[in-house]
Amino acid sequence: MLNRLPNTATVEEVSASLKEHGYVIIDELASPEMMNKIAAEMEPHILSTPFGEDSFLGAHTQRSGAMIARSETSRELIMNPLVIGVAGKHLQSASTFQLHLTQVITVNPGAPAQVLHQDQLAWDFFPFPDDFEVQCNTLWAMTDYTAENGATRIVPGSQYAGVKQNYAPEAGVPAVMKKGSVLLYTGKIYHGAGANQSDGVRQAINITYAVGWVRQEENQYLSTPLEVARTLPDDLLKLMGYQCGCFAMGYVRDFEDPLAYLKGSTERRSSGFNALSKTANVSSVEYVKALG
Repeated sequence: MLNRLPNTATVEEVSASLKEHGYVIIDELASPEMMNKIAAEMEPHILSTPFGEDSFLGAHTQRSGAMIARSETSRELIMNPLVIGVAGKHLQSASTFQLHLTQVITVNPGAPAQVLHQDQLAWDFFPFPDDFEVQCNTLWAMTDYTAENGATRIVPGSQYAGVKQNYAPEAGVPAVMKKGSVLLYTGKIYHGAGANQSDGVRQAINITYAVGWVRQEENQYLSTPLEVARTLPDDLLKLMGYQCGCFAMGYVRDFEDPLAYLKGSTERRSSGFNALSKTANVSSVEYVKALG
């Protein structure tokens, strides 16, 4: 049986389990009603989403993104307090963390099993150190996850295997879970969608968080139009990337803060830099000393 915790688990408990196992299932963290509402908001976009163009993305699989703009309800899921707390602890080696991607993954009947892989290969197969976590990933079950309908398969212990490992399909254990449950996993754990041998779709919401200084897989600034972004709360905007990822990564024009710029201000060295609570608004000499 795979590693799992109840929805009453604390940030500390989930974080410890994620660190030890490389993944953890939280049973029924969101309500079926929330999943249904997101499904209804995303349905027209899912219907128009093309299938994958290669065997990795899946010729029977659709990946529908831009969820912040397309589904108001998904914003609550993205900002789930337990998940945000766990992501913050998991990615604490960096100054900030950010939203990496949002998408509904629809695995249709007849889809074969996906190759078992690490998600952190997205950064051009860069060999991140074993002790550095670059991302914290989630898959929220929009439908029940079963072995028959293509539940994501996890290779237990594979977070220590290193890059470019070739696991046989049977090495993956299906992450069976009920609708509204969430699978959290690291960028290092090997996993992949299972074969959908049922007569119904298997759907999940893939929300991924990453350290603040890497390129995001989904371009949040184009996926969410500016007129929509300006209506969103500051905490969500910062998570989307409207903050500096570290001391000066992501500033606008003349060293202006991204969030302030979005809101029409020319404020400098404000909230983005204050993410670095120990080094905000210091001189370059003091900043270098703080790093040391």
